[in-house]
Amino acid sequence: MFRTIQLSGIMACVYTVLLLCFFTGILASDAHAVQSVTKASDKKTREVPALRGKVYEQLARAQSFADNNQAQEAFAILNAVEDKKNSMNSYEIAMLYNFYGFIYYNLEQPDKALDAFKQVIAQPGIPESFEQSTLFTLAQLSMMQSEYQAAIDYLTRWEGINAGKVPPKNIFIKAQAYYQNKQFELAGQYVTQAVKLKEAEGMIPDEGWLILQRAIFYELKQPEKVKDVLVKMVKLFNKPKYWIQLGGMYGELGLEKQQLAVMESALQQGFITNASDVFNMAQLYYYHQAPIKCAELMQQSLANGVLQESLRNLKFLGLCYQSAQENDKAVPVMQAAAALSSDGELYAKLAQLLLHIEDFDAAISNAQLALDKGAVQDAGTVHIILGMAYYNKREFERSLDHLAKAEEFSSTRKMALQWQQFIDGEKRRYALNGAYSFKM
Repeated sequence: MFRTIQLSGIMACVYTVLLLCFFTGILASDAHAVQSVTKASDKKTREVPALRGKVYEQLARAQSFADNNQAQEAFAILNAVEDKKNSMNSYEIAMLYNFYGFIYYNLEQPDKALDAFKQVIAQPGIPESFEQSTLFTLAQLSMMQSEYQAAIDYLTRWEGINAGKVPPKNIFIKAQAYYQNKQFELAGQYVTQAVKLKEAEGMIPDEGWLILQRAIFYELKQPEKVKDVLVKMVKLFNKPKYWIQLGGMYGELGLEKQQLAVMESALQQGFITNASDVFNMAQLYYYHQAPIKCAELMQQSLANGVLQESLRNLKFLGLCYQSAQENDKAVPVMQAAAALSSDGELYAKLAQLLLHIEDFDAAISNAQLALDKGAVQDAGTVHIILGMAYYNKREFERSLDHLAKAEEFSSTRKMALQWQQFIDGEKRRYALNGAYSFKM
């Protein structure tokens, strides 16, 4: 961005000043001739030495070579002119270094260009328009060289000789310099001023201006203002990243309903496409008690390859199905997740679900897998599950064996004792009556 602006600014310095020479009569053969230039703001005059014709001719030749990408030839002419610097006036010297700066910049040597343009403004009595354009160029080059305080100083000096309104572009560059200099309060003031001035002109602020404004407010820990900038960016540019960032800011501000509305709108527009954003959207659905939407989004994203069939994704999909009471769909997903897990915890959860839907054989096999795989958080509960499953299959001895094992764990001891007592009674009644119909 800076390169394009700076090049146009530097070229303006060269061509504008040369045209000024033609149309204002500064060209003269008398080295001591002067011209009065009046500043509109205070009516004071600045005496500007004349640019002699023979000096102008040499500079124009150098310009012609530079335009044809013949930098060495251009430098040869400028060096010859510089050798006669002692006989030149301040305006001629300023023009000489202006050409040096222009050529150095074209050669992508911004450090040398910077030094040359510094020589321009060091000369007394140059036209104010020339000084202003050079100061602006110096500010931009200083930004390129990460000399942010220098950029601020050049812009401030520019403002000091400016007779009219300060253009929003200048104010924005100053905001950039303050931001890079980590002076965020001042950066915020200037970027806000630049944006307001652009809008007051009936124009849309440049996207980069709003990006900087958002970044500054973020550094200042002002999330409400960050949100407001993002609302504007969504309206003006309608880019996926701005919708998602806006949703994130609503979440940070605790405005969950607005967050869901923004993210759903982004989803409907096809803006949520990468794995991270899809998973966050699914979590948002789950948080807002819409588990079926969560499950549908997860399942679709797994099917089209946006999400991988990882332990995390499968585990969460199974949870969404369970919350949506879609247990038949939850079971195969949880089985796939359990197979990827390094411990038996998911097999234990799956066994509990299978017990709940009265698939006792599957509950038993998955509970046993949980114990075999190990590292189960609550092994006592797994034995309770086995005890209940075997009880419902009327395999009382096996049921009591597992309940006895559950009794060994403090977390399940009380429950295990209660069920042992109950199942002992049921076992005796079943033996006496020869029939049993009670199920858990």
